[in-house]
Amino acid sequence: MRLAFFVYLFLSTAISFAQGTGINNFIVKESLLKNSKIAIIAADSLEKPIESINGTYTFSVSGFTQQLNFNEGVSILPLPIDKSTFVYIKHENDAGTHSKLLYVYKKDGDLSPITISRIFFIIIPLIILILAFAFKKFIYMAVVLFLIFFFFSYSNGLNISTYFETIFDYLKNLV
Repeated sequence: MRLAFFVYLFLSTAISFAQGTGINNFIVKESLLKNSKIAIIAADSLEKPIESINGTYTFSVSGFTQQLNFNEGVSILPLPIDKSTFVYIKHENDAGTHSKLLYVYKKDGDLSPITISRIFFIIIPLIILILAFAFKKFIYMAVVLFLIFFFFSYSNGLNISTYFETIFDYLKNLV
C-alpha cells in the first residue's frame, strides 16, 4: 500500500512539474476583445487549457520571432489580421518543436482559425504527381493545378519556405 502511494505521489509530482516547465501544446482562438487579433492558449495534450503558465515565451509566427507574454495561460498576438491568411505558429523548448499551421478566415470582422493538417500538404501534391505520371494527358492539367495550389498558398501568406518547413516539422515529429 505504501509503495502504491509513493508511486502515485512521484507520478503526480512528475506530471505537475512537466506541465509547469513549458508549453508543449497550444490552442489558437480569436481574441475575446474581437480586435482582429488571435490568442494563443497554452494547453496539455488533451487540448485542456493550462492556466498555470505565466511569463515570456518565444514563438515564431509566420517566420517572425515574437516574445509573447503569457498571463494565466493566455497570450494575444500583437499584430492584427487584416484579411484571411495562413499563419504558421511554432514554439521550441527543451521538449522539442511544437507547431501548428492555421488558416485564419476573416469574415465581417470575426476571425475563425482553422487548423490545417500538414499531411494534406504532402498528399495533395503526391496525388497530382501520381495522376500526371499515370495519365499522359493529365500532365498539363497537373502543372496548372500545381500553379493554382502554390498561387493560392502564396497569396494568402504561405510562402514556399514556410510550406517546406511545415512539412519537415511534421515529418520530424512523426519519427
